[in-house]
Amino acid sequence: MLVTLEGLDGSGKTTVHEALSDTHPDATLTREPTDSWYGEAVSRSIADDDADPLAELFLYTADHADHLSRVVRPALEADRLVISDRYSDSRYAYQGAALEGVIDRPLEYVRGVHAPFTRPPDLTIYLDVEPETGARRSGATNKFEQSAYLERVRENYERLIEAEPGRFVRVDASRSPEAVIERVEGAISDRLD
Repeated sequence: MLVTLEGLDGSGKTTVHEALSDTHPDATLTREPTDSWYGEAVSRSIADDDADPLAELFLYTADHADHLSRVVRPALEADRLVISDRYSDSRYAYQGAALEGVIDRPLEYVRGVHAPFTRPPDLTIYLDVEPETGARRSGATNKFEQSAYLERVRENYERLIEAEPGRFVRVDASRSPEAVIERVEGAISDRLD
């Protein structure tokens, strides 16, 4: 089973991901962007306020494709639980927001680019937090962590949830880390059962 953790910057995905390594020690825990050279290119683009949003989309897409072939698909073929801190929905939500005004229907465009090759998650935990809270928690250190931008990203996540409500479990990420982790662990256990 492929479980993904999604949400705005500052929603607590990394904290939850680290906690799940204790709960599911045999799982393949991974993340996007990856630590490959593709992921390093993504990280460089994040730091560049002038990076072209369409070029960034394809950097992220290349990283995702490599992640699928190197990590996700082999682990799933070995019947392992895979838990990814960010995955394709991050691309749809974030790059969809970044491409507003650049191309028509950006969310649909980004999903269309991924459709031929991605492996959809079986369960997506959406850690829901207000954009202002996410920006404050993350430190608003780069272009993707600004409150106004995160508001557009959140709207895209809402559209994704509306399109596939059976795949998403919404978790109130404004609660204590312990409460959030407990809720996420429960959602994963329910799906595994």
